[in-house]
Amino acid sequence: MIITIVGPTGVGKTKLSVQLAKKYNAEIINGDSMQVYKKLDIGTAKPTKSEQENVKHHLFDFVDIDTNYTVYDYQKDSRQKITEILSKNKNVVIVGGTGLYIKACLYNYQFTEGTTNKSYADFSNIEIVNKIKEYDVEEIPHINNRKRLVRLLNKLENGEAITNNKNELLYPNTIFVGLTLEREKLYKRINMRVDKMFEEGLEKEVEEVKEYFKTSKALQTGIGYKEFKEYLCHNKTLEEVKEEIKKNSRHYAKRQYTFFNNQMDVKWFNVDLVNFTKTIDEVSNYIEENKND
Repeated sequence: MIITIVGPTGVGKTKLSVQLAKKYNAEIINGDSMQVYKKLDIGTAKPTKSEQENVKHHLFDFVDIDTNYTVYDYQKDSRQKITEILSKNKNVVIVGGTGLYIKACLYNYQFTEGTTNKSYADFSNIEIVNKIKEYDVEEIPHINNRKRLVRLLNKLENGEAITNNKNELLYPNTIFVGLTLEREKLYKRINMRVDKMFEEGLEKEVEEVKEYFKTSKALQTGIGYKEFKEYLCHNKTLEEVKEEIKKNSRHYAKRQYTFFNNQMDVKWFNVDLVNFTKTIDEVSNYIEENKND
C-alpha cells in the first residue's frame, strides 16, 4: 500500500506522515522538490531527526546544492525506493507538496534521458508555432502559452513521445489524502511559519550558501531562498524579504490546491489544530475503509 499525503505548506503533513508510517509499518519517501537538497534545512522545513521519530526516511537531504536535480531524476529515484520498500513487505508513505514530482512518480509519465532543454529566447511565439508545424502534431498549444509551446518544441526536437498516459496510476493500491485549512487560518499559519524560520536562523543559512546562488537552480527558484537575492545585493531589507517569502508562499499554496484537485483523486481533511490526534484518526479511518487487503 502507498499512502500519499499532499497539501500546502504548514498544515501538518510531516507529523501525519510519521504517525501513519508507525501505524502501517511504512517507510517515508519525500515528495518535496526542495527537501532533496543538502544545506537547505530551515527554508524548506525539512523534518529534523527528532521529528522523524526513528522512522526510515528516503530522498531527503541527499543532493548537492549546485546539482540540477530534475523531476526525471526524482521519478527514477522514487520508484526505485518504492520497489525496495514494498519488497520488504512494508508500506510506503509519500509526503510532500510538489505535485509534479508526486504525479511523475505514481503515474505513467514518460521522460527521455539526456535530452536538451532550449529556451528558444531568440524566437517569437509565432516562430515557435511555425517550427512545431514542421512536425506531425495534431494539437498545438495556444500561441500565447509560450511555456507550453517551448516545452512541446523541445520534446519534438528531442524525439520524445508526445503522448503520455498521465492519468494511468502505476500502483493500484494507492490512497491519496490531503490536509487543508480554511484559507484565513492557512495564510495566518504560513505567515507564522515564515516568522519562525527567521527566528531559527534562515538568514544565517542563506549567508552560508550564498556562494552557490549563481550555480544553484534550487537557490534561484526556491521559495524561501530566491527572495534573498536582492537582499544579498543590498537592494532590499530583511523585512522586505520576509514579506515577499510570505506572499510567495501564500500564492504557492493556491497553486498547490489547484494542481492536486485537478490531477489526483485526493480525499481532503480539515486539520484540527487544537486536537491533531483527531485528524490522524479521521485519516486512519479513511485508509482502513479504502485499502486493499
